[in-house]
Amino acid sequence: MKHQIGYRKLNKKPAHRRSMIRNQAITLIDNGHLVTTKARAKEVRIFVEKLVTIARVGNEFNARRRAQAILPYKQETLIRLFKEVAPRYVDRPGGYTRIIPLGRRLSDTAELARLEWV
Repeated sequence: MKHQIGYRKLNKKPAHRRSMIRNQAITLIDNGHLVTTKARAKEVRIFVEKLVTIARVGNEFNARRRAQAILPYKQETLIRLFKEVAPRYVDRPGGYTRIIPLGRRLSDTAELARLEWV
């Protein structure tokens, strides 16, 4: 049974999985979209929506400190998150991203998806 399993392992060790999701979140925040596999897109969506929820309160010290703890190694991305991305979703109660299916990859038939802001 798969009760109370809250995340996908993505066949990676925990440190590699965490860094991969952080890097893809940085790409999404910087570029506005991300093309990856469907499973990875679902994991990145969870991660990024928590970040946007933290950043929605504005440029407060505690919010910036919490976001810095989650996304520690890209200061320019945090600035962009607080100044450009989060203010668009102040009135929205959740669901800041959408996943658009793109079909299957030819090499290994993995399901591809595009993750973008709503």
